[in-house]
Amino acid sequence: MNNDTKSNVSLLDQLQLASVIEASTLALLVCVAVPLKHLWDWPIGVRVIGPLHGLAFIFYCWTLLQTAGAGIWQQRQITWLAASAFVPFAGFVASRRIRQHIEALREESSTR
Repeated sequence: MNNDTKSNVSLLDQLQLASVIEASTLALLVCVAVPLKHLWDWPIGVRVIGPLHGLAFIFYCWTLLQTAGAGIWQQRQITWLAASAFVPFAGFVASRRIRQHIEALREESSTR
């Protein structure tokens, strides 16, 4: 595996991690914290998980921009990955697609 491929795989590994973290915090926020706030008048969950999700979202966006800048993705894929950050549980699908891309890069590199 050459250095460019190693670098791209490293960026994609980071993006996959960011995707899982962002999707997890969004799911917790939407499925747990917000209902607790509105149904049982318990706002502390949103106060805690909200900022954590904000940080996870920023980490995901930053990592996506890094991979976009490295030329790893086509514009259509970048748009889909960005949109997945706004839909609960879509980040888990994005994580699976990122993993498939990593495996394809590794396979392509090993056949060279």
